[in-house]
Amino acid sequence: MAPMTEGTAGGGDARISTREAAARLGVKPETLYAYVSRGLLGSRRAAGGRGSTFDPAEVAALAARGRAGTGGSGAPAPGSATASAAPAGGEGDGWGRIRTGITLIDPVADSYAFRGVDAVALAEAYAYEEVADWLWTGELRPGVRFTAPPLPLAAARAAAGSLPEGSGPMDRMRVAVIAAGAADPLRFDLAREAVLGCTRGLIPTLVDALPPAGGGQGGDGDAPLARRLWSRLTAREPDPASLRVLDTALALLIDHDLATSTLAVRVAASGRAHPYAAVSAGLGALDGPLHGQASALAHRMLRDVMDQGGAGPVVAAHLRAGHRVPGLGHRLYRGEDPRARLLLAQLAEVPAAAGALAAARDTVATAARHTPLHANVDLALAVLSVASGMPAEAGEAIFAVGRTAGWVAHALEEYGEEALRMRPAGVYDGPPAPQPLPLPRPGGAPA
Repeated sequence: MAPMTEGTAGGGDARISTREAAARLGVKPETLYAYVSRGLLGSRRAAGGRGSTFDPAEVAALAARGRAGTGGSGAPAPGSATASAAPAGGEGDGWGRIRTGITLIDPVADSYAFRGVDAVALAEAYAYEEVADWLWTGELRPGVRFTAPPLPLAAARAAAGSLPEGSGPMDRMRVAVIAAGAADPLRFDLAREAVLGCTRGLIPTLVDALPPAGGGQGGDGDAPLARRLWSRLTAREPDPASLRVLDTALALLIDHDLATSTLAVRVAASGRAHPYAAVSAGLGALDGPLHGQASALAHRMLRDVMDQGGAGPVVAAHLRAGHRVPGLGHRLYRGEDPRARLLLAQLAEVPAAAGALAAARDTVATAARHTPLHANVDLALAVLSVASGMPAEAGEAIFAVGRTAGWVAHALEEYGEEALRMRPAGVYDGPPAPQPLPLPRPGGAPA
């Protein structure tokens, strides 16, 4: 196939089509997009919106890297040691390639695994605290419970309670983690067991620092973490099926490779930030419509679908405004997000979720009429939050609590690497130096 002419790439070569790029790498198009999803290769939408185009120089470099890394021909396969670390734009050790032994995502099979074990199967079989503790230690301890230490919890509650009325759970958790860290004099101990001890206290502190949704003192510190989180997000009494969904969601969300927030945690840990500070970095990066807040957008959309009696007008409004339909599609999976698949199946066993689940299915069917689209985990979290009478921000709070376990796992990996390796080299494109000194404005007054 002749190269496409959409735009130009390095060296002045025309960009090439998906088929041509796959042929040059000796892989299938599905594998090519797996490289894109893991950051090994860049792509650009073709003119007219049909298909993608690739920089031939970047394709050639990936092919050469694959030959060098595997001793054979072709680019590295997804999940191989060469492909397991995505380039992030720098040349320094550890930044261009970030190796991790925590999560492997298989975008061809639409699955993911924690330390080689299917993550969906883990979440089905074990409680969140059990999966998190196993991820850190390699040992499964049935019935393990995380307990908040008194002094950090008191500081976290005081800080969270000082926020203005109407502050959401994420606002309270962000200040709670800072206050809890300030109350822990051992926070600077980065030895593995010290970090794990800190984390087993921090995760329940984030939950127990939130005020109970139905009022009261929240005296449920001995209950499983999912039960305590439930009481902070809704005043409704949970049934066993609903609690199971929440606990499963926490376990499924523990990690998902190098998401934006996880990368922020690793950057902080590279500078030897203590665990509270590293988690705080993750919470900050989580705050955005493309990451943590995505479930809130899906929550509001489901409410609109239920209020209007159908998804048609709601989907049309999103598309008319030039917005994506929330809760659909995932850049790492061709089909349905495996996390959504399990959660939606469990939600089908919750009687109170019938309305929200029907709205979600209507939305998927309407939006996917002409383009293949599937539910992602944000839509599943939205079904849970709508069905349970939780606020729109509940999905992000569930995400943050669950993901804290994964953030710490990544921080522990980074503590074992060379310090400050997460230091990419900037490509300066400002005015050439030297420039003259700036002069004050006439009269010395600011603009």
